[in-house]
Amino acid sequence: MSTHHQILIIGGGTAGIMVAAQLIEQKKAKDVAVIEPSDTHYYQPAWTLVGAGTYDYDKTARPMASVMPKKATWIKDRATGFDPENNTVHTANKGDFTYDYLVVAPGLTYDFSLVPGLGEAIDKGVVCSNYTNPKHTWEVIKNFKGGTALFTQPTTPIKCGGAPQKIMYLAESYFRKSGVRKNTQVVFATSGTVIFGVKQVAETLMKVVDRKDINLRFHHKLVAVDGDKKIAWYEMGKDITAGGCVVMSGDDDNEFLDESFQYNYKDVKVTQDGDRYGIHYDMLHTAPPSVAPQFVRESPLVNEAGWVDVDPKTMQHKKYPNIFSLGDVSSLPTAKTGAAIRKQAPIVVDNIDTLIKTKHKGNMSYNGYSSCPLVTDYGKMVLAEFDYKNNFTPDPKLKNLLINDSSKEHWRLWMLKKYGLPYLYWNKMMKGKDV
Repeated sequence: MSTHHQILIIGGGTAGIMVAAQLIEQKKAKDVAVIEPSDTHYYQPAWTLVGAGTYDYDKTARPMASVMPKKATWIKDRATGFDPENNTVHTANKGDFTYDYLVVAPGLTYDFSLVPGLGEAIDKGVVCSNYTNPKHTWEVIKNFKGGTALFTQPTTPIKCGGAPQKIMYLAESYFRKSGVRKNTQVVFATSGTVIFGVKQVAETLMKVVDRKDINLRFHHKLVAVDGDKKIAWYEMGKDITAGGCVVMSGDDDNEFLDESFQYNYKDVKVTQDGDRYGIHYDMLHTAPPSVAPQFVRESPLVNEAGWVDVDPKTMQHKKYPNIFSLGDVSSLPTAKTGAAIRKQAPIVVDNIDTLIKTKHKGNMSYNGYSSCPLVTDYGKMVLAEFDYKNNFTPDPKLKNLLINDSSKEHWRLWMLKKYGLPYLYWNKMMKGKDV
């Protein structure tokens, strides 16, 4: 195996495979290599549906060999470090690899130390996460007998920041179907100041929250989990920064912690310990705190926040012009979703191809587009599409599906989520075709 490649890609997830496939299929690149240790590639957007018992987990997984472009070189190893001054990537077992152009897209990793106790509790008993084990989530929801169903998330960026509330809406529907809803308090505790950062979508979601009688708590920073006592501990404050999707607002008129704190929680048991408040739960769903992989965080490629430091329009590294990054590990100030990668990949591909041929960057520019399919019930969904400025930017082609306003709940959007998007992912995006 050659140790030098014209284009070297770190990561065999959505971003890495899309870039590799488009370079080969559309730009006819001859020497593309992908560093990826995993045997399996997952379509993780469907894990929300798995956790709600309406999608087969096995259908979300395919062998990595089946999605890896046939003309790409698969370096089945783990990247461990960078030497960008010498165009070199270190690996765990196969030594060093050099490149002319590098694409950094290894995705996120979890750091449970940021929420003490969560690592010991997650995926056990009544604590679950669609991010780590959606099959366990479904078991927890099925077996729930009433009490406090707490849905929450950390303040770090996470994959698809809307996911923690999607499973909440579906769980609430299942609780009604199973007959336990009348004995249940559904609580959504988030560090954000609004339910969603896009106004049109937020208006719809607040109606959903009202319809489902969900106890919505803003300004809640998850700081610890006591799995034995079933308590999630929070700090409260208007200066808390939300993680995940675009959920922060410039408004300061939201309800905040005050003397009526206990009353506002209705039948939910709350414990105070100094400046922390603990919500007692009978089931807990959350996303794990997420960071860039350690070999990325400790490299010279990252900014102060620990993300690969790239230009938000071109995704070219700010210091090393032959390095690009996209997807979850990049510093792009938008939601970390596969839909965002769908728009980012063609720009990275065009930039690299143009650099190879002309020594200049391409003319394409990324506007921060991302999309969050917000499932609000079994058979209903809202599709939030937005840019860097949180402008609502629905795809005009949705009208071909007879969807005139995707900020409203629609059964056709549910069908798109459950059937259309998985088909497009496996048969278009992973094959290097434009979607």
